[in-house]
Amino acid sequence: MDVESASAAWMAFGTVEIDTLGHRLFVDGEEVGLERKAFAVLVLLAREPGRVLGRDEILDEVWGHTHVTPGVLSRVIAVLRHALGESAEESRYLHTVHGVGFRLDAQVRCAGSREELMGERVLADAALAFVPVLASAKVAAPPVVTPPAVTVAAEAATEAAPSLPGKTRRLGRGLLATIAALLVVAAAWFGWHAIARHHADTAAAVDLKSIAVLPFENLSTDQGNAYFASGMQDMILTQLVGIGGLKVISRTSTEKYPSHPEDVRTIAHQLGVATLLEGTVQKVGNQVLINVQLIDATSGNHLWAKAYTRTLDNVFNVEGEVAQNVAEALKVQLTSAETARIDKVPTSNAQAYDLYLKAGMHANRAYDDPSLSSSEAPQAIALYQQALARDPDFALAAAALARAHMQLYFFGPDRTNTRLAEAKAAADRALALQPNLGQAHYAMGLYDYWGHRDYAGAIAQLEMARQAMPSSAAVELLIAAIARRQGHWDEAVARFHAATLLDPHSEFAFNQLGVTYQSLRRYADADKAYATALALSRNPTGEHMAQVFNLMMWKGDPAPLRAALAALTPGSDAYTSNVMGMYFERTLVHDYAGAIKVAESDKAENWDDPDNIVLPRRLYLAWALQGAGDTAKAATTFGEVAERTRAALIERPDDADLHLALGFAYAGLGRKAEALAEGDRAVALMPITEDALTGADMLEHQAQLYMLVGQHDKSIALLERLLSMPTGAILSSALLRLDPVWDPLRDDPRFKALVSTSASGS
Repeated sequence: MDVESASAAWMAFGTVEIDTLGHRLFVDGEEVGLERKAFAVLVLLAREPGRVLGRDEILDEVWGHTHVTPGVLSRVIAVLRHALGESAEESRYLHTVHGVGFRLDAQVRCAGSREELMGERVLADAALAFVPVLASAKVAAPPVVTPPAVTVAAEAATEAAPSLPGKTRRLGRGLLATIAALLVVAAAWFGWHAIARHHADTAAAVDLKSIAVLPFENLSTDQGNAYFASGMQDMILTQLVGIGGLKVISRTSTEKYPSHPEDVRTIAHQLGVATLLEGTVQKVGNQVLINVQLIDATSGNHLWAKAYTRTLDNVFNVEGEVAQNVAEALKVQLTSAETARIDKVPTSNAQAYDLYLKAGMHANRAYDDPSLSSSEAPQAIALYQQALARDPDFALAAAALARAHMQLYFFGPDRTNTRLAEAKAAADRALALQPNLGQAHYAMGLYDYWGHRDYAGAIAQLEMARQAMPSSAAVELLIAAIARRQGHWDEAVARFHAATLLDPHSEFAFNQLGVTYQSLRRYADADKAYATALALSRNPTGEHMAQVFNLMMWKGDPAPLRAALAALTPGSDAYTSNVMGMYFERTLVHDYAGAIKVAESDKAENWDDPDNIVLPRRLYLAWALQGAGDTAKAATTFGEVAERTRAALIERPDDADLHLALGFAYAGLGRKAEALAEGDRAVALMPITEDALTGADMLEHQAQLYMLVGQHDKSIALLERLLSMPTGAILSSALLRLDPVWDPLRDDPRFKALVSTSASGS
């Protein structure tokens, strides 16, 4: 490492600029959010371009190698590649040297300031596109095509010229730079196609230590045993994601593929892996036959294959044996902790194991489609509880039970202290049985995050989960979601993108990326993200709804939403999960009778909006009755909501949603002062400083409360504030023009000014 690069305040290569003191990264002139460890790795590599830095060397320098697995570094490299606009398959600067480490191939410039750095780049900018040809005439070819050749030519010409002082010297440099640029242009006519070929030749290969587990085929004549095949796939994945030196693709990205595809190379390329694991499972009575084979995607040859003939009494830890064999076949060195984790049998009770696999089928349905949580999560919970009854020491089942409880708490929604307590008890039980169990730390992270908005506690748990499961996309997605709640928008976008490297066909990851862009009022980007999620979805209704709602927020056109809702089949899961959208669409056209019918026909006690505010369904009914002019029934319903909410507050006095519901009920009853007090309490309990999503939604509801009690000045001022913030998922000028909720403000000149504002991002 030379002295200049070691002490440089700024470094740059190509269109990448690094502010080493300010911990900032710029690509193409735009600042890119980057976590601190990833930034430190980039600076380390940039200080010694062209040199291969070993994995251990990087871990020692950046992490001190304390309790860090190689998988953590692999994740950080993936984050860096995304920030630089690269991938493992299309890499210009950051290259993997398999079995050794990583190398940055670029001519790095160093300077004391950004201005100085930009000054050094003036000559290079004259002919950036034509650099490699002239460079090859003067110096040996660099490892990859890089842009500094014009600088080389200029420096060579300057060395040949006499050194003149003052203005004369500066004029000479300008002339020489012009000549150099013309020479480069001429040379480019003869070398451009060769350059393009060189670019193609230097693309990095797919990481050889990478794998995707395809759906296991159920060969049992009884199709009721399908859960066993999918369960075995999940168990093997559970073991593989714990191997730090292995990149493992998530189940949600592989489930759409056949069990035994003919074109393994194409599928592996789509998933970004070098190998595929195929399997079949046949269960007949007490006998189980499991065939597994690891395939090299390039050649199609088997790297390893084995058949396991077992009874249900000794089928345990087949997944551990498979994981060990995969690691050996791919030459992945297991750590002692990884070996111990793989060797540990999850349970020795055949009934408990079978119940656990059955529960997983229901749990996965809820996780893949949160709108199904209220129907699927309770079934998973019951089966996990039965498994634990048969084996009280089944730590993995306890962790899964905790996660299922939190799924039901957040998405059911069942926002009760009892549900939270059950989740906490299950997670505590799992950690007491197995302190380093990644799934248990993940469940505890959900408890801290969803249950208490304790972001620091959640991140601490998720970091421990990441140590045990370095290839878990679920962990990365949750960390991204927390960054968004904290208002770290650029970091959230980067992390959601990074999660797609482990789960490239994740509908959920792209959906959440869409939500993030929508909040930022980057509606065009949100539309693209939702379109990707829609293309990946096996149940596309929800993604289509998200896309058409984004279109309405963006351009103020409700027609696509209306058409999408009209296409739903009554009684279907899609119809049930979009009942709130149907209510909203009816109110848009002032069809309050239709809205009443929607609210009365649904049986759910509560409705939750996209930002997770939960309000009683009967509150929506009261609003529809009020809109229809039935003030007597509306007042009665508001009174019922107030009574039930006050009772619920006895158990949960700090529940912001309950205070908000009570505030709306009081407003409907004309109890203005009490309505405002409850609204203030709700905002105090869920401030935007603690939750950038739900806190903003709470402020939008507070603006409604101000309007309902006649404080229009405060309502409009708050709406103006919200429109200046990243709240594009809940409020836009286009929505204000459409939504009859705001009709009482419609004639106010200040409100008219708000709705005339064009939605940004369009």
